Amino acid sequence: MLDAHITFIGPGVMAEAMIAGLLRQGIAKPKRITASGPRAARGEELHRKYGIRTTTDNAEAAAKADVLVLSVKPQRLSAVLQGLKTIPPHALVLSIVAGAPIEKIRTALQHEAVVRSMPNTPGQIGAGITVWTASKGTSEAQKETARAILRALGEEIFVEEEYYLDMATALSGTGPAYVYLFMEALIDAGVHMGFPRRIAEQLVIQTIKGSVAYYENAGRHPATLRNQVTSPGGTSAEALYYLDKAGFRTAISRAVWAAYQRSLELGKEQAVHIPNDR
Repeated sequence: MLDAHITFIGPGVMAEAMIAGLLRQGIAKPKRITASGPRAARGEELHRKYGIRTTTDNAEAAAKADVLVLSVKPQRLSAVLQGLKTIPPHALVLSIVAGAPIEKIRTALQHEAVVRSMPNTPGQIGAGITVWTASKGTSEAQKETARAILRALGEEIFVEEEYYLDMATALSGTGPAYVYLFMEALIDAGVHMGFPRRIAEQLVIQTIKGSVAYYENAGRHPATLRNQVTSPGGTSAEALYYLDKAGFRTAISRAVWAAYQRSLELGKEQAVHIPNDR
């Protein structure tokens, strides 16, 4: 259990997921967690569900933090940072804000210990994966604290270079959207053939779950497993031929690249606002 007061600035969906995970895994006690946001009603909701402390005063909440988690929308970050001038010198700042560079946060807050992370939505049920990195001013003990908090969302991967965060945003951060679109397309195809939608959904969901479980159990490359179910002249071969002909792989690759480029753009947009945060 962490002997630290953890403050969340921005009590949104991912913040709630982290709070729930911290409590579920016994990493923190409710009395050691504070959530701060502009809506008192949201704070009251989180207090009822988890017994944590809540407030609408970001500066007051930050002043008592050992760990300050920035969990606001990217568009709100600059304004929020301007109001956080009371962070204790020993505190760790942990950001889950998409596209926000460490340098922007470090400069705006005049604070050296900053962790930047990119979780994804399955973290809401403790099944996510988070890529993260830390500023040079972050101690090893603070890194271990960040690791423990991020594990409340699922698995975590530490990287030395910050540029990997933009790649992670495009691959794992945005990844669930690709999976859901693929699921939706398969379900609609099943309905088009004549299946009732509930049966099509059940078939698709279990097929995807089973395929992932089989891959994890087999420990072999996906291409090897795909070849195992692709008989010469069979239905899988016909379907895969059509997908390749339609540019399936290329479309996925280009989509991920487009998301990566957008993440870089968001980072530049965030960096432009640095002078205004001082």
